[in-house]
Amino acid sequence: MRNYPTIQDIREAQERLKPHIRHTPLLRAEKIEKAVGCQLYLKPETLQITGAFKIRGALNKALSLPREEIANGIIATSSGNHAQGLAYAARMLGVKAILVLPVTTPKIKIENTKALGAEVILFDGDTAARWKRVHEIAEENKYAAVHAFEDPIVMAGQGTIGCEILEDLDDVDTVIVPVGGGGLISGIATAIKETKPSVRVIGAEPALTPKYFHSRISKERTSLPLKNTIADGLRISVPGQNPYPIIEKYVDEIVLVEDEHIIAGMRTLAKDAKLIAEPAASIGIGALLAGSIKVKPDEEVCAVLTGGNWDLCDLAEIYNVAEQAFPERI
Repeated sequence: MRNYPTIQDIREAQERLKPHIRHTPLLRAEKIEKAVGCQLYLKPETLQITGAFKIRGALNKALSLPREEIANGIIATSSGNHAQGLAYAARMLGVKAILVLPVTTPKIKIENTKALGAEVILFDGDTAARWKRVHEIAEENKYAAVHAFEDPIVMAGQGTIGCEILEDLDDVDTVIVPVGGGGLISGIATAIKETKPSVRVIGAEPALTPKYFHSRISKERTSLPLKNTIADGLRISVPGQNPYPIIEKYVDEIVLVEDEHIIAGMRTLAKDAKLIAEPAASIGIGALLAGSIKVKPDEEVCAVLTGGNWDLCDLAEIYNVAEQAFPERI
């Protein structure tokens, strides 16, 4: 089996998913443009059915598996959004979903996953330890495991975002994508570069978890100590094995974004675009506000907003703390 998605895989995923997900709109963000210095468009996957893009890959994989393979159930680990996407897919197909989530997962993501009918197991350990537990449970119960970013069929589902961007903004110059495990940007970059190679694809990664940034410098997958970042959905210590070569092939640049600028992105989206986005989704706007990405006034830039599954009270607290900590920057 191939360990990467092709443009044909992505187009097939688009047809497969069309009846089940939202083609999210592309929104012009005029109020933010002066601050970032370009023509800015937002791809708000925050408006997706489960509140995040992850439903695309999870559902594409679930619909692709033979019925007998998922009969006992499907299982995965996730920081929350993949869990909700997989839980939704399982409910739609009438099968059991088991999600192993970190103990640090925001409460609202746990509640949303349970509300979709999934069994949630909280686990205190890093990504590798959680996946070890997932495989143990899967083997014991004959569940089908669905990886959030290593699976090429999942990547193909995420890549449908790239197809939609090109359909809705055929003159797009630059697309900014948050980078966690790497499945999202692998799919989007494949869709864009295989269709319109001139479009610049930039990955935005938390400065506290710069695994792809440093791997690009060292020219090999590099594991780093796992540090806490406000962008919990992007908190991974080592690049994905399958996404890494795809990102090296198709992604033009990877930039690092400090937590304070991620928070600035969240506040700007709420204030000027009236969009509630979680930290991981706001990192692209944070990168633009920080000047980490060089843009021109007439450049058409699209920032992918990956999800909005954070509690409003938690977000309000972050905004207030940020204002006190970084008053000159927020």
